[in-house]
Amino acid sequence: MHRKLFFFLLPLALLFLFQTAHAQASEDGDVHFSDLIITTSKTHLLLFGIINNGVTDEMLQGLHNGIPIQFTFLVELNKTEKNWPDLQLVSMQFRHILTYDTLQENYRVETNEKNQKIESFSKLSDALKAMNEINGLLVIELSQLIPDSSYQLRLKATLYEKTLPMKLHYIVPFVSWWNVETDWHTIEFTY
Repeated sequence: MHRKLFFFLLPLALLFLFQTAHAQASEDGDVHFSDLIITTSKTHLLLFGIINNGVTDEMLQGLHNGIPIQFTFLVELNKTEKNWPDLQLVSMQFRHILTYDTLQENYRVETNEKNQKIESFSKLSDALKAMNEINGLLVIELSQLIPDSSYQLRLKATLYEKTLPMKLHYIVPFVSWWNVETDWHTIEFTY
């Protein structure tokens, strides 16, 4: 009898958890990129941009309890040509990780797109600014681009991932639990 009740209530509990998480993700749905700029240096194509509304109160509470905040960025660069399949030139992933050192009472931001650069900040606002910025990402060498050709740069960020407790994600493997992420942002340009 207890076993039947358990198997009856388990799907209802999982449905409740999913709806609660979906509501949380919808509240955080205002997460987006702004100020996206593609430019060039003497040698590379560069990307600049800012994530807005990427950090929640829950994330900050976890940060001060020793749980790092991690943003994972995905960048793709495709050469496009009318009536021809896109040619992918670049597919990269990089992370920004924010930690709080309770002994030194400072924040550390690690940006691994710049050779594991680590910066320390005494103010949370300064650390969040560094965490939210893509500042001069080297996308591709200019020598690999063809002049007067069309290109498409795509950018996406996963800002928060929750997992199910007690390895329940093995029981319900088809659900990506409560990821807060941006939509794909596409910039088309001619080099």
